[in-house]
Amino acid sequence: MPLFKPRTTFDKAFEVGIILKGLDGLAETLGGIFLLFVNPDKINHLAKLLTQSELNTNPHNFIARYIVHWAGNLTKATLLFAALYLLLHGIAKLVLVYEILHNRLWAYLGLIILTGIFIIYQGYEIIYSHSIALSLLTVFDIAVLYLTAKEYTKQRRPNPKSTDKE
Repeated sequence: MPLFKPRTTFDKAFEVGIILKGLDGLAETLGGIFLLFVNPDKINHLAKLLTQSELNTNPHNFIARYIVHWAGNLTKATLLFAALYLLLHGIAKLVLVYEILHNRLWAYLGLIILTGIFIIYQGYEIIYSHSIALSLLTVFDIAVLYLTAKEYTKQRRPNPKSTDKE
C-alpha cells in the first residue's frame, strides 16, 4: 500500500502532527526501556548531584527541592509501572502512526480512541497537578485528534475525481 501523500496544507499539517506523534511514541518507548534498567538509588543520587549547587546557594529553591523530593520517593515498583506505561503507550503510538502513514483506515480510529482516552486522563491530571507541560501536551493531542478525525472522514469518502489507483 502506498504511503500517505499530502496534497493540501491540511494534509501537510496532519502529516506533521502524525510524525510528531510518532517521534513522541519513539521517545516514550526509549524512555520505557531506559526505566526498565535504571535503579531508583541512582536516580536519587543523580538528582542530588544535579541540584546540590543550587540548593547550597538557595536552599528554598522550589524546583530543586521538588526534584530531590520526587527522586527520593521513587521505588522499583514505581519505575516498573512508569516503564510499562511508557512502553505500552509508545509502542501503540508507533504502530498506529506507521499504519496511518500506510493508509490503513482502522489505524485512524485507533489513534482517535487512544488519543481521546489520554486527553481525558491528562485533563484529570491537569486538574490536580496544574502542569503547564501537560497542558501543552494536551493542546497538541487535541489538535492531532482533530486533524486525525478530519483526515479519517476525508479518507472514508470516495473521491470521484481520483482516477489513479496509486
